[in-house]
Amino acid sequence: MSTTGSSLGAEQFRQVAVLGAGVMGAQIAAHFVNAGVPCTLFDLAAKDGDKNGVVRKAITGLLKLQPAPFGAKENADLIRVANYDENIEWLADCDLVIEAISERMDWKKDLYAKVIPPLQRAVKNGRNVVMATNTSGLSIHSLAEVLPSDFRSRFCGIHFFNPPRYMQLVELIPHSTTAPALLDRLETFVTSTLGKGVVRAKDTPNFIANRVGVFSILSVMKRAEQFGLGFDIVDGLTGPLIGRPKSATYRTADVVGLDTLGHVVANMQDTLKSDPWQALYKVPEWLKGLIAKGAIGQKAGAGIFKKEGKEILVFDPAATSYRATAKDLPEEIVTILKIKNPAEKLAKLRGHSSKEAKFLWAIFSDIFHYSAVLLGDIAHSSRDIDWCMRWGYGWTHGPFETWQAAGWSTVAQWVAEDIAGGKALATVPLPKWAMDPARTGVHSETGSFAAESSSILPRSSLPVYKRQPYPESLVGERLTYGETVFENAGVRLWTTGDDLGVLSFKSKMHAVGDAVLDGCLESVERAAKAFKGLVIWQTEQPFCAGANLQELVEAVGAGKISQVSSMVKRFQKTSQAFKYSQVPVIAAPTGLALGGGCEFLMHATTVTASLETYAGLVEVGVGLLPAGGGCKEFAVRAARKAGTAGITAELKQGFENMALAKVSTSATDAKNLGYFRPSDIVVFHASETLYIAKKTAIQLFESMYRPPIPGQAFPVAGSPGIATLEMILINMLEGHFISEHDYDIGKRMATILCGGAVDEGTLVDEDWLLELEHKHFMELCETTKTQERVMFMLKNGKPLRN
Repeated sequence: MSTTGSSLGAEQFRQVAVLGAGVMGAQIAAHFVNAGVPCTLFDLAAKDGDKNGVVRKAITGLLKLQPAPFGAKENADLIRVANYDENIEWLADCDLVIEAISERMDWKKDLYAKVIPPLQRAVKNGRNVVMATNTSGLSIHSLAEVLPSDFRSRFCGIHFFNPPRYMQLVELIPHSTTAPALLDRLETFVTSTLGKGVVRAKDTPNFIANRVGVFSILSVMKRAEQFGLGFDIVDGLTGPLIGRPKSATYRTADVVGLDTLGHVVANMQDTLKSDPWQALYKVPEWLKGLIAKGAIGQKAGAGIFKKEGKEILVFDPAATSYRATAKDLPEEIVTILKIKNPAEKLAKLRGHSSKEAKFLWAIFSDIFHYSAVLLGDIAHSSRDIDWCMRWGYGWTHGPFETWQAAGWSTVAQWVAEDIAGGKALATVPLPKWAMDPARTGVHSETGSFAAESSSILPRSSLPVYKRQPYPESLVGERLTYGETVFENAGVRLWTTGDDLGVLSFKSKMHAVGDAVLDGCLESVERAAKAFKGLVIWQTEQPFCAGANLQELVEAVGAGKISQVSSMVKRFQKTSQAFKYSQVPVIAAPTGLALGGGCEFLMHATTVTASLETYAGLVEVGVGLLPAGGGCKEFAVRAARKAGTAGITAELKQGFENMALAKVSTSATDAKNLGYFRPSDIVVFHASETLYIAKKTAIQLFESMYRPPIPGQAFPVAGSPGIATLEMILINMLEGHFISEHDYDIGKRMATILCGGAVDEGTLVDEDWLLELEHKHFMELCETTKTQERVMFMLKNGKPLRN
C-alpha cells in the first residue's frame, strides 16, 4: 500500500471497478490494489459452481506471471471479485470504472448498455463518476455513441500498456464532449497514485504510441525483407545497440502476440485509407501463416521464436521452418553503433556499404519521415510522440530526440534525399516546418514544437507536476540540480535553498568506494550544522549497485589488507553516521539498491522508495557478507521486536535473505523481507520520491526530531541461535541450493546475527556486532574462493557459484 501522504485528496478516486478479467484487465486491477486503491474486478458469471470463478482464476493466474503484476503477493487478496449477473449494483459505489474487455466494438457497446444504469444512479446520488475504456486504438467517438448524451462528458479512453505495473505510459483520449476537469482529475490520479506518465492523445486510429510503434515494427519487417536479413540478426541490430529494449522487434511482436499485432495492423488498414503509408499496413504472408498455425508468440509457446530444450530457434520465412539463431553481429556495425555522438553514428551508417548499415539507416529515416508528416494529425506536440515511444515502447530516446541530437538540418536533408530518390516507404515530402534551415530541433527549455499550431507548447501546468522537482527530461531540455554545498570525487552535496541538503553520488552505478564514503561522512557533518535534514537521492538510476569491487580487488591483489580493513571500518562508520545523524536522513531510492546501497537504506531515518525499488543484501554472490552494518541491523531489529524471547525466530527472515541473496521485487516486498520498515514510505511515481523525502524530512525536523540514543544494549540469540540457523544452512546444502563456500559464508553470517558464541540472551551493543562483521569479512577476503567470485563478477557481471 502506498503511504505517500498525498495532498491531492480532491483528485483521488475512492473506489474503482475494472470490467473484464482478461490479461490486461486483471493486471490493471492488480496495479490499483498495489497502490492501495480498492478495486472490484468484474467478468461474466461462471456457468457452473462459483459464479465468480472466472475472476478468481484470472487472479490466480496473475500470481504465476513474470514480471510479477503484484508489488507483494498478498495484494491479490485485496481485489474484490464480481460478476455482472449478481453484482452489477456494486458499480453504483464506484468513482472510476475502466472497461478492459476484448477489442471488439460490438462487445464493448453491449457491455456499456448493461453497466450504464447503475452508473447513472451513482451520478444522481452525487458521485462524480468517470467511465473509461482501455482500448489500444478503437474510436472513442464511435464507442460513445451507445452512451446517453448526458453521460458522454464523463467518458474517455485510457490506454494502459502491457504489463501495466511496469510500463510507464498511459494515453488519455477524450471524446469531443469529455469534460476538461474530468481529464485533469484523471491525469492527476494516474500520475501520482499509479505512478504513470500520461500523454493526452487525439482520437485517431491506434492513437499515438501504437500508431508510431506499429509503423516502426512494419518498417523494420519491410526493410529486413528488402535487405535479406534474418529475424535474429534484425533483433540483434534493433535492440539495446540502438537504444531500444532487449526484445527489439520480432521478440516484441512475440510478447505482444502475433494475433494482437495482426488485429492492430488490420485496424490501421481499415481506418487509414488515405494515409501515405497505407500500402505498408498489411500483415506479411509468413506472419499470417504463423497465426493460422496457432504460433502466435510467447503466450502460445511459439511464434517468430520458440524454445526447444535450452536452444532458441527462429522462424525462417524462406524455408517456412525454424533454425538455430545466429550468435554474432558484424563487428564493424557494432563498432559504429557504439559511437556516442549521434551525428557521427548516423552519418557512418548512411555512408556504409553493408546491408546491415543500409537497413539501419533506412529504419531511422523511415521513423523520422513518418513522425514528422503525421505529427500535427496524431499528437498535440512532438514531446507527446517522444514520450510515447520512450514510455510505451521502451526506447531510450524518441524519434524526434534522436533526430535533434544528430543535427536537425543535416538529417532532414538526408531524409528528403531518400524521399526524392525513391528510397522512402512513401512519396509524401517532409513538411515545411521540418525543412526550415533555421530549425535546430523541436525540444527546448521553453517547450516542444506543435505542428497543428506552429508554436512551442510548454509542459503541463497541472498542480500534480509540482510534485516532480526534477521530471524526466528530453533532449534539448536541461535540469539544474541546485547549488553545490560540498563536492569531492565521489559525491555532491547540494541544496535548493529550502533548508535541506541533498546528497547524490557521482560514481559509476553509484557504487560505494573511498571517495563516496569520505563524501558521505563530510555531508552528514555539514547537514547537522546547516540543514534541517539530509536526503540521499540520485539524479538517475540505480540508487546504488553496492561496494566498489574494483577497489577491493586492487587492494587485496596488492596485499594492502590494512587498506581493505580501513574501508570496511569507514563503511560501518558511514552507516552509523546516517542512523545517528542529528538531523533526519531520508533515503529516496529508485531501481537497484544492492549490498552497501541496501545497508545505507537500512540505516536511514526513513526511506521514501519508488515502488520499483529492488533492494537486497547480495554479498554472498561475491563470496562476502554484509559488513556495512547490514547483519548488525537485522540483529538489532530482531532483538527489538522479540524482546528477550524468540530472537532466533525473528532472525530467520534476515538470515535467509542474506544466505540466498534475496532481492525484493518491489519496495512493498522490501518491507516484507525486512529490508525496509513497516513505517517506510512507498512512492508510486519515481519522480516524486525527492518531493516526498523532503516533505518527510521537514515534518520530522519540525516535530523536534532526535536520533536514537547510541550504545544501547540488546539481547542476542547466542550459540543456540547459531545452531538453529546452521540447521537451515545444512538443509540448503543438502538440497543443493548452496555450495560449500556458501555454507561457510552463511555460518559466519549466523555467527554475527547471533552475537557470536555467547549465551542466549547475552546483552551486547552495536559495536560488538560491527566488530564481528569486520572480522569475518576480512577473513573471507583472504580466501581463494571469495577472490575467484569477486574477479568473476567483475569480468562477467554475474555471480560464480564455486
